[in-house]
Amino acid sequence: MISGGWVCALHVRTAGLAGAALGSDEEEIVYLAYVVIDVLTNQIVGEREYAVRPTRRPAAELLTGQPLQVVVQQFDEWVRSLQVDPHSPLFRLVTDGQPPLRQCLHPEACGKDIMLPTYYARFHDLRKEFVRAYTLRAVTPRAPPAPPAPPPPDHPAALHDMLDYLGISPYVGDSLYATEVKDMASIIQRIIEDGFRLELPETIDLVLETGICSKDDEIDGDCIVRARGLPWQSSDQDIAKFFRGLNVAKGGVALCLSPQGRRNGEALVRFVSAEHRDMALKRHKHHIGPRYIEVYRASGEDFLGVAGGATGEAAAFLSRGAQVIVRMRGLPYDATPHQVLDFFASGEDPVAVVDGAEGVLFVRRADGRATGDAFVLFAHEADAPRALARHRRLIGARYIELFRSTIAEVQQVLNRSLERGGGAGGAAAAAADVVPVMLPQHVITSGTAKDCVRLRGLPYEAKVEHILTFLDEFAKNIVVQGVHMVYNSQGHPSGEAFIQMDSETSAFLCAQQKHHRYMTFGKKQRYIEVFQCSGDDMNLVLTGGAAAPGVVAAPKVLSPGMCQPRLLAHSIAQHNLLARQHESLLLSLRSPYLPVPVRAPSPYLPAMQPALPAPALPAKRTYERAFAGAEAPPAKRPYPVAAPLPLPMPVFSYASPVFTSSSPAFSYGMQAGLPPLPGYAPVSSPFPPHLSVFPAYPYYPGV
Repeated sequence: MISGGWVCALHVRTAGLAGAALGSDEEEIVYLAYVVIDVLTNQIVGEREYAVRPTRRPAAELLTGQPLQVVVQQFDEWVRSLQVDPHSPLFRLVTDGQPPLRQCLHPEACGKDIMLPTYYARFHDLRKEFVRAYTLRAVTPRAPPAPPAPPPPDHPAALHDMLDYLGISPYVGDSLYATEVKDMASIIQRIIEDGFRLELPETIDLVLETGICSKDDEIDGDCIVRARGLPWQSSDQDIAKFFRGLNVAKGGVALCLSPQGRRNGEALVRFVSAEHRDMALKRHKHHIGPRYIEVYRASGEDFLGVAGGATGEAAAFLSRGAQVIVRMRGLPYDATPHQVLDFFASGEDPVAVVDGAEGVLFVRRADGRATGDAFVLFAHEADAPRALARHRRLIGARYIELFRSTIAEVQQVLNRSLERGGGAGGAAAAAADVVPVMLPQHVITSGTAKDCVRLRGLPYEAKVEHILTFLDEFAKNIVVQGVHMVYNSQGHPSGEAFIQMDSETSAFLCAQQKHHRYMTFGKKQRYIEVFQCSGDDMNLVLTGGAAAPGVVAAPKVLSPGMCQPRLLAHSIAQHNLLARQHESLLLSLRSPYLPVPVRAPSPYLPAMQPALPAPALPAKRTYERAFAGAEAPPAKRPYPVAAPLPLPMPVFSYASPVFTSSSPAFSYGMQAGLPPLPGYAPVSSPFPPHLSVFPAYPYYPGV
C-alpha cells in the first residue's frame, strides 16, 4: 500500500498493434513516456519521452532514437536527478492494463539480454485500481452524498471509459504519442484526490520456482497451455523465458516425452491465473530463435498426465533442494553411483553431486532391470554448464549423453518405466501410447554398436536424394539399402530417417559435423538434428518399442519403399548427362564382346533366363525401360553397332542409378567359374557397390 512516495505513469508503444492486442504481434518497442507524480503533494514532478530505435527492422523516422537498453539507463539516471530513488519500495510504475510490461517490455528485454531494473518487476494496473476505487466503493466520500451518478464500468476497456466517468477532458496537445500518458496522469491524480490509496501491486516473476506435482493434486484447467514446436534441447528455464512477463506456477513447466522417452518438442505450462493464461495464448507463433512456437489451450488432466508423480522414490529424490537436474543417457546397465560420481569429479573442472550417491537416481523397470538412464542433482545454477561440458565423455567403452532435465521429466520417465514393465495392464497402457510407424525396409540392422545416425526435423517433402545431398561427403559411408525413411500409421512421412553407416566412426563424425546444419528444400531452409545411435535404438523407434507378452502390438504396414526407383531414376536421367554417357558406353561395349548364340542360352546368363532369338541390332535402352520392366513398350529407335566409344570412364555420384558389378551381366560368369570371353576384359562398376543406394538392375543382352 502506498500512502506516500511517488508513482510513475508509463506508456509503451510498439511498431505494431495497440490496445488489448499490444505485444501480440511480437513487434519492437518504439516509444516510451514517463510522468512522475508525488503522492503527498499530488503534483507532477517530471515528464520524459523517449524514441526507441528498433534493431530488427529499423525505421527511418526512428534513426534519432536510442536502443532500448540505453533508454532504460537514461530514465534511471533522470529519475535520480529528481531526488527520487526508483529502487525505493515507495516508487511504483502505473500502466494502462497488463500488456505494456508483461507483453512488451519484459519479453523484449529478455530476448535482447537486457537486465531491467528491479522496479520494472512491480507495478499497478490503472484499470484494476480504478475498479477498486469506484466500482468496489473503496473511496470514503469527502462531502455529503450527491445525487446518484451512473455506475462506473466494471471492466474499463480504454482510458476514455475512465475519463468519461470521472468527467475529465482528454488531453489535447501537439504530441499524439503523449496523449495517453497525460490522460493516465490525470486519472491517477483524480484517484489520489478522492482519497484512494494504491494497493496490491502486481508483481512479475523473473525466476521459475521448482515444485513437485502429484497425480492427486487438483489443477485448474483454465490456467494450462500447450506449447508446441520447441527445440528439443529446451529446458524448463528456456520455456519460462519464452513466457517472460507472465507468472508461471511453482513447478508449472512440464516437458512432454515421446513413447520412446525422448522430448517431442511439446510442453505443458501452468500459470497462476486464467488472466495470465489468456495472455500466453496471445504469444501463439512467437519465436524462440528461428523457430515459431504454437500455443494452445490445454486441460488440467493433460498437465497431471505429464507432470504428476506416483512414486515416493521420485518425491524423495526431488525434495533435496537442488537447482539443477541433469539426465544421463547411454549408461552401462551395470553402472554404479560411484562411477557416476567419478564421472563428474574427474577432469579439469570437477563438479560435486548433491548428497553424493543419494543425488543419483537410476531409472529401472518394474522388474528391476536398468534402462541406461539416470538423473543427477547439482546444488547451484552455475554447476549446470560445468556438468553438461562432459557431454559424450566415456564411462568404460560407452559415451554418455547429458541433457538439462526438469522435475516433470523425472516424474514422467519414472512413471513410464514402471508402466511398461508392470504386467499386462501396464504394458497395455504403454502400447496405447505407441504411435505405429511404417517400416521402410525389410532389412533392419540390430545390435548395440552405434553405427547408425538418426535424422530428425526433415521436411515432409524430403526424398532420399535430398538426404544424400545433405549428408554430402558422409553419404559414401552408407551401406547398401541403408537409408530408412520413417512413416506414420497413415502412411505420411514423419520427418525422421535412419541411416546405416559402415562404422561407428563414420556415424560419429557424421553426427558431429551435420548436427543442426541446414537442409535447403526449394525456398525452405530447415535445420536438421543428427544423432548417433545403435541398431537397437533404431528398431525401438521403428517398432514403437517391444510389447509385453500377451499384448497385441499395433499392426505395422510396409511403406512403399525408400528409393522409389522409377521416379528417382526418371528424374535423375533428365538432369544427369554423365549417367547417359555411361549408358552409351555400356551399350557400345555389349554387342562386340557379348555374342549370343542362336536359340541357345548363354553360359554367361543366369539359368532361369530363357533362350534368346538370334541377335539383332540392339535398341537404345532408356531409363524408363530399365526401371519399368515389362510395363513400358520396347524402344523403337535403332541403335547402330559400333566400336567402343572413346569416352573415358566417368566418375559417378553415389546417388545416380547404376549397373553395379553385382549385376548378372557382369558377375555371373565369374561366379560360375566360367572362362572369360576371347578378347574380353571384364568391365566393373567405376565405384564400389556400397556407394549406390539403389538396387542393382540386371542388364541382359538383347532384352
